[in-house]
Amino acid sequence: MRHWIAIAEAAAELNHRRENWLNPDGWVERVPEVVPGYPEWIIPKPGHEKELKAQTLTNLYNQRPPWLDRAHKAIDAAVAAAYGWEDYTPEMPDEEILARLLALNLERVCKVATTFINGHQFPFGSR
Repeated sequence: MRHWIAIAEAAAELNHRRENWLNPDGWVERVPEVVPGYPEWIIPKPGHEKELKAQTLTNLYNQRPPWLDRAHKAIDAAVAAAYGWEDYTPEMPDEEILARLLALNLERVCKVATTFINGHQFPFGSR
């Protein structure tokens, strides 16, 4: 599978689950927008206004239900696979992840700079 597909599928699953948590079907009515291309209106059903108001991303992430952790771990694993990190595990320390990302970023910056210098193209003003 192409890595971008795995990342997109994991992200779509997270978005779907979060949307269902934020706007449960029994609590909202979805009204189509009259302007094409705009999202539908989400309107609280009578009697659920207070409950719906409490369904925020902050509250969701503070509660951190198991499905949310699994969804984020799936995205993390898909992204790590795209980077070619065969040794990645969810237990990998953030410091290790950040060090790898910094090294990759520096490598790419050096390649771009070398290309411009060798080609005598200076994108940041004339020399």
